[in-house]
Amino acid sequence: MSAVLDDMDSRPGSTTSLLRTVIGLYLRDAGGWMSTQHLVVLMAALDVAPAITRTALSRLKKKGVVVPQVRHGAAGFVITEGAAAMLARGDRRIFNPRSMSAGDRWCLVSFSIPEKEREKRHQLRRRLHWVGCGMVASGLWISPDFLRDEVEEILQDLGVRGKATMFTADTPQVGGSLREAAAAWWDLDAVSELHRDFIGRFASGQDPSAEASAETFATFVRCIDHWRTIPYLDPGLPPEFLPTDWPGAEGTNVFRRIVSISSQPSREFVRSVAANST
Repeated sequence: MSAVLDDMDSRPGSTTSLLRTVIGLYLRDAGGWMSTQHLVVLMAALDVAPAITRTALSRLKKKGVVVPQVRHGAAGFVITEGAAAMLARGDRRIFNPRSMSAGDRWCLVSFSIPEKEREKRHQLRRRLHWVGCGMVASGLWISPDFLRDEVEEILQDLGVRGKATMFTADTPQVGGSLREAAAAWWDLDAVSELHRDFIGRFASGQDPSAEASAETFATFVRCIDHWRTIPYLDPGLPPEFLPTDWPGAEGTNVFRRIVSISSQPSREFVRSVAANST
């Protein structure tokens, strides 16, 4: 799973990230397999040349996201078992972002990993950050309690469950304000910038009469691609922990509007490409 999760590092807007987004959105809908030619045509709608698409497919193969498979004489790719689990988790995060309300419970994870396993310690901190946890201290992290299962999965995957203790807690009692504490535990400025950049790129959205076209498809894929990391890094904190000008609700509304307008026309475009590239 670790190699698959590393794909979170692909920069939104990069060829590898766009291809990963296309695969996540449409390969499962196509029965779990898609021809290489089909993928090349879809990426061309995103202004990516065939040779570059093939290189990106090789990268995703090395990362354990897809494996090649020939069907009906056509070369193509299927999603690996590990990637399928990652994509299912991504669906929940991307399309159903959660947020806390006042009084909701918190999850604390305390760990002590010896120096001889410092690489595991580094990976643990990195992955806790990627799923939206905040660092109270180097060996003490905090998250909304609804992230407990993901934290548990990370600990198990890295083989450090026996070196960690998890707690369920009420609202933390801090020395200053809750907003000051949250700003110290999470990089809220960076998350806020992600939201504002997304809003700036996509607030104008698409026309409600968007049709099944390459343009609709391209805008929708780029929207998902830029959005997909935000629900991971944004922990969904309650209002009393956030700056008064927090842009999270606006970003979520922009995202949901584009999905409601463009998801079905984009799916129809993909199916038309499949029908014409077999």
